[in-house]
Amino acid sequence: MQVHVLASGSTGNATYIEMGETKLLVDAGISARRIKNSLAALGTAIEDLDGILITHEHRDHINGLPTLTKKYKTPVYANADTFAAMYCREIIPDECCKVFGRSLDIGTVKVEPFSISHDAADPVGYSLYSPKHKCSVATDLGFVTDSVKKAIAYSDVLVFESNHDVDLLKNGSYPWHLKRRIMSNRGHLSNTDAAWTIARMPRQQHTQVFLAHLSQENNRPEIAETTVRTILAEQGCELEVDIDVRLTFPDRTASFHDRALGNHK
Repeated sequence: MQVHVLASGSTGNATYIEMGETKLLVDAGISARRIKNSLAALGTAIEDLDGILITHEHRDHINGLPTLTKKYKTPVYANADTFAAMYCREIIPDECCKVFGRSLDIGTVKVEPFSISHDAADPVGYSLYSPKHKCSVATDLGFVTDSVKKAIAYSDVLVFESNHDVDLLKNGSYPWHLKRRIMSNRGHLSNTDAAWTIARMPRQQHTQVFLAHLSQENNRPEIAETTVRTILAEQGCELEVDIDVRLTFPDRTASFHDRALGNHK
């Protein structure tokens, strides 16, 4: 299994996941050219993508779709409300739009969407299963519901939001209405809330966690990483043994590739 977070943050989000022979993107919020170049650097042709899974309709998650669908005819999977809310839906070829139900199979991968709390039409995260591995992606969520906790449990790899430091946000330059939105149940997850969720979730013996969607205004990579690592250690997690914590970036790829992961529970 390979997981490569090509970009993460308010300027654009895209994660490439390869399980066996199946190659998928979760979100396409950066340009098709950048996606193509990032995949090429990993040895993958953009034409070989089996599909794009869309979490929600905000532009930083779908901006690459018009070109990807027109030029490469890449299938796009989303729920009906998300398609309806997309600014670019009318210019995406109908044959590329695939509305999913409770789950779907793409190649050898079983995909299970799960509802998240965010100010979008019908936002979701995804858990992807191969015969041996599980990868989950959950960003843009105001708080972690019981159903989200269940969905991400026992992931071999988890791409999880760690959006802001509460003190930086409260003391920052954003207007109060925007601060209130970010801190609301339909906003974004703080470093502290991310850390407590990771510490308490049922886990594999060794779990890879990407801290994703870090705010450039209201967070710092070193603050996010230190906050999460400190709470995990205080809760008895042995870092680099129980959990590997990895950062993601708006302008470069963060990668994990391991053929030796154990079977998921």
